[in-house]
Amino acid sequence: MKMWGITNTGLVRSENQDAYAVFEADAFHAAVVCDGMGGAAGGNIASSLAVQVISSKINASYHPNMRDSSICNMLESALSAANVEVYDLAREKADLRGMGTTVVCAVIRGGQAFIAHAGDSRAYLFSADGLQQVTTDHSMVQDLLESGKITPDEAKHHPNKNIITRAIGVDSAIKIDFDQIDFSDGQVLLLCTDGLSNYVDNDEMVSAISDGQYYAYADRLVQQANKNGGGDNITVVAISN
Repeated sequence: MKMWGITNTGLVRSENQDAYAVFEADAFHAAVVCDGMGGAAGGNIASSLAVQVISSKINASYHPNMRDSSICNMLESALSAANVEVYDLAREKADLRGMGTTVVCAVIRGGQAFIAHAGDSRAYLFSADGLQQVTTDHSMVQDLLESGKITPDEAKHHPNKNIITRAIGVDSAIKIDFDQIDFSDGQVLLLCTDGLSNYVDNDEMVSAISDGQYYAYADRLVQQANKNGGGDNITVVAISN
């Protein structure tokens, strides 16, 4: 299994408020991607702190004999710990109030991917059947879409596309969504911020990751996002099985 990650400021923003980490040990692989919010300082601190806490908790807690349910519990504990750290820091410092971060995190073991997320950072699975979005956004636009008030085409260009309904550090507790999927040989798992998903469509993603050159996937996707406008920070982790 190969993992490759990259983060890029994009062409419009002056600072990069995204953060990510990839790590592996004892026959497991893991990655976390965060997209911070809350002003110039706050967004950067929230995403970096969340990545640090989540990575540390997973590395400290994982062991090879864990049951599937224990991996989910570990992820919930790691993301909840990050939520407390970000929330408490925001309350302590006036200039950081309101900061928070999205998160999408994956642990891969034994042909299974365990994915936890909050916000609109996404996980995609690429296989012989095409590209599938695994996670569901926690956003105002997603709520409107699910209620039938807007169409998928309207959702792509909605003026409130950037408003999320769930994030690390915004409240004292966080609800985490989980997905467990098969992850087989030849498949690719992508974790990304909305700087990719808002600027690169599914066909362009497939074109970038379908030739087996795993080491180039993340860089190609970032290049495509910038080619299409680069209006936000862009972070991608590509995990090739």
